[in-house]
Amino acid sequence: MNNKQKTIMILGAGTMQIPALTTARKKGWRVIAMDGNPRAPGIPIADIFEPIDLREQETLLARARFYKETSGLDGIFTAGTDFSVSVAFIAQNLGLPGIPIQVAQNATNKARMRQLFATHHIPSPAFISCTASEFDKLSTFNGSFPVVVKPVDNMGARGVQMVTDPSRLQAACEKALTFSRTGAIIVEELINGPEFSVDALVYQGQIHAFGIADRHIYFPPFFVELGHTFPSSAPKEILENVEEVFRRGIQALGIDNGAAKGDIFHTSRGAVVGEIAARLSGGYMSGWTCPYACGLDITEAAMNIALGLPPGDLGPRKAWTSAERAFISIPGETAGVLGLNQALEVPGIQDIFTRAEPGSPLKFPENNVEKCGNVISALPKRKDAIAVAHKAVSLITVRLKPSNKETAAFLFASPAAPWPPPAFPIPENLRQRITSMPPLLSPASGKTLSLGPFRATALDYKEAARLKDWNHRGIAATLSALTKILKKTAPPPGHAASSSAGSSGKPSPAADSRAPSGSSTLSNRKKQPKIYKRE
Repeated sequence: MNNKQKTIMILGAGTMQIPALTTARKKGWRVIAMDGNPRAPGIPIADIFEPIDLREQETLLARARFYKETSGLDGIFTAGTDFSVSVAFIAQNLGLPGIPIQVAQNATNKARMRQLFATHHIPSPAFISCTASEFDKLSTFNGSFPVVVKPVDNMGARGVQMVTDPSRLQAACEKALTFSRTGAIIVEELINGPEFSVDALVYQGQIHAFGIADRHIYFPPFFVELGHTFPSSAPKEILENVEEVFRRGIQALGIDNGAAKGDIFHTSRGAVVGEIAARLSGGYMSGWTCPYACGLDITEAAMNIALGLPPGDLGPRKAWTSAERAFISIPGETAGVLGLNQALEVPGIQDIFTRAEPGSPLKFPENNVEKCGNVISALPKRKDAIAVAHKAVSLITVRLKPSNKETAAFLFASPAAPWPPPAFPIPENLRQRITSMPPLLSPASGKTLSLGPFRATALDYKEAARLKDWNHRGIAATLSALTKILKKTAPPPGHAASSSAGSSGKPSPAADSRAPSGSSTLSNRKKQPKIYKRE
């Protein structure tokens, strides 16, 4: 087998495609990459790059045909994108290995997927699909709340929302429509139970599943994944049920050559399919946590199949645990990111990805693409891998610029409002003590009160010491970080006070806001994460 003569076209040159691009180059293959972002971070890895929108199937096909006829093209591949239909379109038209277009469409359009599952008796939620002109169908769910609203053709939980009040259903549907390329949504019953991610390869009709990860979902009514842990710690019988239903779903969709990624729930009635895509997973699982934990490069195996080659040895090489955790911010504008050096130096941390750059807007996440960044750990013991991931996240601070309207609106939202969620899940007895305190900051008067009452009230309680916020930081650590930042920051204009920041009114330069020494940092535009990797 002469791999050096192989040429593969990879759709996407973003962070999620870097494992594929890197692996292909290591194997000596010629790599052609396509991406609508002319500054995608994976571009330097490819032999040839063309800036083409991955939705432009005819343009992609024309360029693929050109390469096939002039210099050879052996396969087409993607991972971590929602463009498996574009891959299938090229493969089918050029006679390359892959799945039929119809199968890719069935695995992309959630309405078609749900209908196939119903036909083949695969456990999945009851649903309806509709367009903007078909909202009269929504009455089907009267008396069946809560429900979940989704665009039929997007990923990363964009536009996905739980609705508990019938009066809010249409607004949620209208929001979901803004994330749909085809102008359609689905409304389905809410599935209650833990959620799992599963990757699989399918070669000559044989399904090879590669472990199951626990997904950690937060912030209802939205579904934001703040991390996953590979492999899952669920009981064996639950994992077997999850994998069995996943396999049945793959067969029902007709995926018989390539990759499949499943989001599977386990409920009181057993495993239920959330969705199955005809590609490897994004979210740092197939390219990072799975290889770190089991030692198997499933991206390489998937690309072998895309080139018409056997996948190779698919057995695990080790049995570690890898934990991916996100760090997030309240709304505002980024002033800088602190603590990256310290986080990367935590033993067991392998990678840090950050999207927050000075000047970039931030919002509290409502989906999986609005987070500030992610850390990934890998260690032999599960508890250690999770602990160091949480430790690394707690060391990272996203600084916000002052006097931002979005930040103020978030901070001073009514305590009774369902959104935003509280940073700390405070026990009721502690909540009562805190609500009797004066506010720390009064937006009406502009006066700032001492932190002393908060410290004395909250930290006297044992349970308060165990509280962690969204970024795994305790109350004491939060106050300590705030104190350090205040010491380095000049006072507002008109306030007489000394500060190590000098007279500029700007924070002092922080060495840890830059890329760690010796790390590999790939250039990017906003929304493309920078990568900091342990050498």
